[in-house]
Amino acid sequence: MHFPSFFDKIESIVTYDELAEFLGASEKGILEFSYADVVKMAGHSCGVVAGAYIMTQKALKALYGSGLPWRGHIRVELKKNPETDNAGVTGSVMANITGAAYGQLGFSGIQQGRFGRRNLLVFGVEMDADVRFTRLDTGASVKLNYRPGKVTDPRSILMSAIGPQATAASKADFPRRWQEMVQLIFEKADDVVEILPNA
Repeated sequence: MHFPSFFDKIESIVTYDELAEFLGASEKGILEFSYADVVKMAGHSCGVVAGAYIMTQKALKALYGSGLPWRGHIRVELKKNPETDNAGVTGSVMANITGAAYGQLGFSGIQQGRFGRRNLLVFGVEMDADVRFTRLDTGASVKLNYRPGKVTDPRSILMSAIGPQATAASKADFPRRWQEMVQLIFEKADDVVEILPNA
């Protein structure tokens, strides 16, 4: 399996998952997620997947500092509904990393809901941000916006492959240019992802 080489340069997200430790799925409950991992989950690498990964990474650092994020104890809220502008993809990436599950799709828990993951991923929340991450243990939260248009124009690149002016050459070159766009988004992460002050 071969991914674009820049995948290897993207910092992984390391979490602690008490359920993984309890069930013996990983030593000491440590779970590490690379960008390649979420690409395999989503089935593609694009600005949406990259943005979701970066937002999750920045949010967890803001909430936990140098400590390990506690997977399964984080609520993730999105302003948009899942069918709007691929917000469902964003939520899926964030759920994969944080353990937050949408509705009744997640693990129900053991003994009065211990280890439960249900209803921790919520869409259609009225707020002044794209997403909000909240620690369940402390109530601390962080809000973020994602604006890839500050550094790139995904639609123009896409149209070079599927638009009426697309040529055989532009179609053949499209995958390379698409992943160069994703790489640029990671390189400009501080420009495209904004952490909002909590008011």
